[in-house]
Amino acid sequence: ALVAALAKELQQAAPVMETLVKDLKPAPNPPQPAPAASGQYTQQDYPMLEKHRDAIRTPTGKTVDDITLESVLEGKVTMADVRISPEMLRAQADIAQDAGKPAMGENLRRAAELTQVPDEEVIRMYDMLRPNRATKAQLLELAKTLETQYHAPMCAALVREAVEVYEKRGILKAG
Repeated sequence: ALVAALAKELQQAAPVMETLVKDLKPAPNPPQPAPAASGQYTQQDYPMLEKHRDAIRTPTGKTVDDITLESVLEGKVTMADVRISPEMLRAQADIAQDAGKPAMGENLRRAAELTQVPDEEVIRMYDMLRPNRATKAQLLELAKTLETQYHAPMCAALVREAVEVYEKRGILKAG
């Protein structure tokens, strides 16, 4: 029933959505070269939608052109199809780094690592990182989990750094 109701809502919104989608699609551009031999993107590659449209893929492998209102209504596009891939986050990180924004680049690289972590686990981790919500041991265990189970060394390092700061500020949960 919920799916039918959503489908009906989408059909009613179709004319507006078609206009929006049409506005998002840029005029065809000549193909751009792939990133430098180093495999890194630069400021010159921004915006990727215009300059590397064919390189943009979702985690399920869909392209930007595969995601249309029609494909959504037909059930060919799922929520997994509209998530950003770790590769795209790393590409954006390369661009930020090249543009002189290293902090943004690091944040995007950590976000790329977190794409491998289930949503519920990310929420749980976020809650643990709030002041006075976790003990030092719990946060160190969280860092270990990030590193070993999810292969997220940058996120693990950030949690370990937070432990040091929380300890100095006295905002670790007693335990």
